[in-house]
Amino acid sequence: MRSFQRDHTFDPVPGSVVLRLGNIDRAAGEEARYLDQLPHLLEALREQARIESVTASNAIEGVVVDQARVPKLVSGAEQRFRNRSEAEFAGYTAALDYIEQNDPGELSVGLVLHLHRLLFAHADGGGGRFKTEDNRVVDRHADGTSTVRFEPTSAGETPFFVEELIARTTAAFAAGMSHPLIIVSAFVLDFLCIHPFDDGNGRTARLMTTYLLEGHGYTVSRYVSLEQLIYDEKDDYDASLASSTTGWSADGAHDLWPWALYLLGRIEAAYERFGARIAAGTSGGSKQDRVRDFVLLHAPATFTIADIRRAIPGVSDNTIRLVLTELKKIGAIANDGVGRGAEWRRT
Repeated sequence: MRSFQRDHTFDPVPGSVVLRLGNIDRAAGEEARYLDQLPHLLEALREQARIESVTASNAIEGVVVDQARVPKLVSGAEQRFRNRSEAEFAGYTAALDYIEQNDPGELSVGLVLHLHRLLFAHADGGGGRFKTEDNRVVDRHADGTSTVRFEPTSAGETPFFVEELIARTTAAFAAGMSHPLIIVSAFVLDFLCIHPFDDGNGRTARLMTTYLLEGHGYTVSRYVSLEQLIYDEKDDYDASLASSTTGWSADGAHDLWPWALYLLGRIEAAYERFGARIAAGTSGGSKQDRVRDFVLLHAPATFTIADIRRAIPGVSDNTIRLVLTELKKIGAIANDGVGRGAEWRRT
């Protein structure tokens, strides 16, 4: 809400933001070329991104489960949960599927509450209800101490603030107040500053990010997990939010751009990863050739089997291991550890 109260929030737009917007828009145009040409590859990417999104978005909040249980929880095949974390995994899956497999309709308070209700459908988390008590955004430190980073909107004012945020966001999109991705960034920042729920605020914000991006034609999050990219740079995620929330309560006397630049960077990275995976998935040669090319030419300095699997969907772990064994024999790579979690490096 606060971000939409003053014109200076959106103007002038920093050059670094303009540059990223241009890169994203060009990549989004390229993405559209593949939608009808590579259905099998895109379906593999989509399922992989779905699992990563559920896992990473929960992990950002410290909610983790046994990795062996993830496929069943995400597929919906498991309805008997061992603990609350598994119930929340299933809930995030249901909320994400609702966005991507249904027509969620227009941006509304009802949609926000419905996604939150799905998130806690299998757990006692006050799903679908705004907070009843004031809350705080707290940073917990390694030494056991904690500090209050931010005082969100009071419980009594929350329903009005959420309604106002949605009304102002809708009007901003309709009027073309700014680039759609800047408006999305402002919505997410304001949502997190309001902190409308007792639990699940970050996860609901990330679900709403996916909803808004897809609603404005930026569908890369279907094929590359934006949540995973955020998790990979969680410290920067926290730092950018901390920078942009300063002064938010003072009638919008805050700086949107640290947060916007971070979020745009993650979206840009998603398009880059999408392009790399398309290239890996459509390159000539056998599956072993594609794994070999990725390991020798494109993989990070250190990598795991999971990294290869993400980069080249549809290739089995057995094929990956055959190639790794072959490359290790000729001295091209070396490994630390054994099993799926082993790290490999080029020599």
